[in-house]
Amino acid sequence: MLDQVQDVKTTMAELGRRARKAAGALAIAPTETKNAALLAMADAIEENSAGILSANAVDVARAKENGVAGSFIDRLELNAERVKAMADGIRAIAALDDPVGDVIAAWDRPNGLKIERVRTPLGVIGVIYESRPNVTADAGALCLKAGNAVILRGGSDSAQSSGAIHDALAAGLKKAGLPEDAIQIVPTTDRAAVGEMLAGLSGNIDVIVPRGGKSLVARVQSEARVPVFAHLEGLCHIYVDKSADLGMACEIVVNAKMRRTGICGAAETLLIDRAAADKFATPLIEALEAKGCLVRVDHDMIDYARGRDEASEDDWTTEYLDAIIAVKLVDGISGAIEHIGKYSSHHTEAVIAEDPEVVARFFNEIDSAILLHNASTQFADGGEFGMGAEIGIATGKMHARGPVGVEQLTSFKYLVRGSGQTRA
Repeated sequence: MLDQVQDVKTTMAELGRRARKAAGALAIAPTETKNAALLAMADAIEENSAGILSANAVDVARAKENGVAGSFIDRLELNAERVKAMADGIRAIAALDDPVGDVIAAWDRPNGLKIERVRTPLGVIGVIYESRPNVTADAGALCLKAGNAVILRGGSDSAQSSGAIHDALAAGLKKAGLPEDAIQIVPTTDRAAVGEMLAGLSGNIDVIVPRGGKSLVARVQSEARVPVFAHLEGLCHIYVDKSADLGMACEIVVNAKMRRTGICGAAETLLIDRAAADKFATPLIEALEAKGCLVRVDHDMIDYARGRDEASEDDWTTEYLDAIIAVKLVDGISGAIEHIGKYSSHHTEAVIAEDPEVVARFFNEIDSAILLHNASTQFADGGEFGMGAEIGIATGKMHARGPVGVEQLTSFKYLVRGSGQTRA
């Protein structure tokens, strides 16, 4: 359970100092020691599953009392399966290659200098997140594997759950002989703590990763005085081309929207090739509605969707995170590219098509972090990419982009070996 603190500024400064000290130890920690800690964390999470679920029940009950949306409850709520998935995710991270010390490139100069570019930890990472308690486990484990210390600031809505999960992470660190300060959780729900982290804790935070709603990410991007890995929102699109297989299209579209509506990889806009509207429009709309999805259609689709709500301009810029989707007819792949270019948040887009030229244009001309062909946008996930887990999805263009896993949580340095060379 998180304790409230009297002096936020002093408390946060102390967290930063302790994290920086722990980062020094982690940077040189052997792979075997880090993996031992990760495996012990996973075991501790499973062994304390009942306690974690009990803490989560408190958070969920409070959220329901406050009348929050069902999509929010879905992100917040844990069950035995999700707790096990957290533990398994940590074990998958342990099984990954250690990126620290990996030689990215090596070359020799004519003067005999031998140069290597080698991966190194970023240092101290601050993670600010809202309702998802599993981020506590994912972020802590990923940062540790990459040799970084981390300061976790979860939302007040998931405070009990995050605290219980953090206890298991601390137990794993202790068992492996690593500093428990390697993974710290902010011991207050006071919003001033976020401001202290964004200011960098006197230079002790190297990178901030926000994971939450649009208002949180916007604040972080606006106020942070340290680098940020972030995406503002997931305005994800699916384009169904005239060359698509109808059965495949229906299955993928329904999964992309309805598997979990509250995640950032959920599809929010469906684009249909106008040339095949007679074939695709009605079956796709009916398949979505059969699963409980509210469909809003562009005005030129009324012939295929009478009685449905008409989409407005706002629908093309809305991340619903709910069982709602906006549908529009476009003029082939060119129309899809134009619409996505105008409205996309550069997170994830999918094309359903059998025409290789359509797929090639989609991949080459759309500038989003993740592009999929004949697959659901719900695969926009570090675990599904084989990264074990992710700390978030980055949509910027510097350093990290797409799922942020262990490699993206490293920087690099140059090692230059000589044999007495001097420069003229």
